[in-house]
Amino acid sequence: MEETISLKELFETLKKRLMLIVSITLLAAIISGVVSFFVLTPIYQASTLILVNQTKSEQALYNSGEVQTNLALINTYNGIIKSPAILDIVAKELDLNMTAGQLNSKITVASENGSQLVNLSVQDPNPQTAALIANKTAEVFQKEIVDIMHVDNVKILSKAVVADNPSPIKPQPLLNIAIAMVVGLMAGVGIAFLLEYFDNTIKNEQDIEKELGLPILGVIATIEDQKLEELKRRSDARNTTVRGETLGS
Repeated sequence: MEETISLKELFETLKKRLMLIVSITLLAAIISGVVSFFVLTPIYQASTLILVNQTKSEQALYNSGEVQTNLALINTYNGIIKSPAILDIVAKELDLNMTAGQLNSKITVASENGSQLVNLSVQDPNPQTAALIANKTAEVFQKEIVDIMHVDNVKILSKAVVADNPSPIKPQPLLNIAIAMVVGLMAGVGIAFLLEYFDNTIKNEQDIEKELGLPILGVIATIEDQKLEELKRRSDARNTTVRGETLGS
């Protein structure tokens, strides 16, 4: 006999396990909030904008493929910015006590929509340190690119500054809590259905019919103790009345 699950049964399962689902969802939200606010270290970001121009000689040499040349130069410069040739000098001048690899992990370099603008971003638990590293990296790159590429075509358009009340870019507690609630809700619903699936106790006549594959011919109703006592009192009262009428006659 094939078993089918109706929509009503699904809602009944959710209703029966509602407290479990709500508890898991709230627990996930609370844990996420505690971790986001009190455990994870806030990370701040500072950015500086660099403009990379082509030199006159480069424009004359690559005039037919100017767009491709610009992109190639930007990609080359992006790699140079994060190379030990630049970062070792930055770490030394700022006395950061970091290797080039450790400093590299804090820096992100990206071109602005394929243009000649390069956005140099630094992430650090200290907003002042992030701005200091970003500005120093741009300055060292502007100076060292002259010897590395034999060009003088880099200009710093804007320096990284620290706001009065800087906000961390991560973690984002509200977003983390929202995600945790969704995950907790899904986990709660999954656990509710899993518990229902493994619950093989017989609760009603439908369960018996499902288990044995036989139709139900009749059901013996259960009478609560309170109702049973009430019926007994009525019966005793009726018997007393009948006995009194018999004696009177």
